[in-house]
Amino acid sequence: MKRVIHLASAMAPTRWGFVSAGKISNDFKVALDTLPKEEHQVVAVAARSLESAQKFAKTHNIPTAYGSYAELAAQKDIDVVYIGSIHTQHAPVTTMMLQAGKPVLCEKPMAVNSREAQQMIGLAKEKNIFFMEAVWSCFFPAYLKIREIIDSGAVGEVKVVTACFGYNVNIDVPRLTERPSGSMLDMGIWGSGDLYQFATMVFGGEEPQDITTSGHLISDGGVDETVTVVLKYSGNRMATLLCSMSANMPNEAYVCGTMGFLKIPTFWCPTEVIAPDKTHEFPLPPPEKPLNYENSTGMRFEAMEVRRCLQEGLKESPLMTHAMSLQIAGILDRARKVAGVVYDQDKE
Repeated sequence: MKRVIHLASAMAPTRWGFVSAGKISNDFKVALDTLPKEEHQVVAVAARSLESAQKFAKTHNIPTAYGSYAELAAQKDIDVVYIGSIHTQHAPVTTMMLQAGKPVLCEKPMAVNSREAQQMIGLAKEKNIFFMEAVWSCFFPAYLKIREIIDSGAVGEVKVVTACFGYNVNIDVPRLTERPSGSMLDMGIWGSGDLYQFATMVFGGEEPQDITTSGHLISDGGVDETVTVVLKYSGNRMATLLCSMSANMPNEAYVCGTMGFLKIPTFWCPTEVIAPDKTHEFPLPPPEKPLNYENSTGMRFEAMEVRRCLQEGLKESPLMTHAMSLQIAGILDRARKVAGVVYDQDKE
């Protein structure tokens, strides 16, 4: 049966509510501002303090500010909620919004472990509400080009994927050094595109046959500082993924085949793909306000996908499915277990 989109619905703007007034929320709002105002509008923002919400609202011309997430959940004229709070709050806040009947785009990592991820997805299915993890990289035009080149056979049979992401950061930052955090969950998922999603994308969502992990822990916190994860797939194929909070890395990925390879600089937010024949470039629109993170205007592409899914009545995106989120969460669970990283949430 052919899906019908009502013209009035298609022309109406998607009304966003923001949870959190932090750095990533700032960048997502700036990214939305690169899209037509007739398509995307932010109508409310909520933070843990009213003062923070009001300051954010004033900076970004948002009409309503709340000092609690529950107040935003109760607002009627919101089509979708963007959750940009700290990752430990993703599960409880997403649950609150889904219970209130709000579609949700939740920043990555959407959950601390697979159990939380399964509960969130299960609730979305029970409520029959759209829900997506904001793994922004898979919506970039460069990712479409990567898949196109692989499918064309230009690099032959893909045998190896390598990707690394790391910076020498201030280890006194609690967000990174207090559980549940570390290079795999916090930095790793931000560059993991981002690391783990990149590998699963290249290998078509296939479940790895084996996972090998090696790394160093911050001794007094049980938090991973530097970790290498090796995913072994059928047909003698392999992905080697490295993330670190103590080393400045090239932060790039390679897709290596029997006939050639692709190089993807800044693979978690790529604007170019270096192929055997040429370099394919995908420039981003300039931001109207300062950004906190590299290429953040590229978040516009996931916003466009959310609008499309809502208009078509989809409950999940075919580009970032619930199964993909669960697979990434599962890989992280297995890798953390081998590395000796255990969170309190794992014991519940």
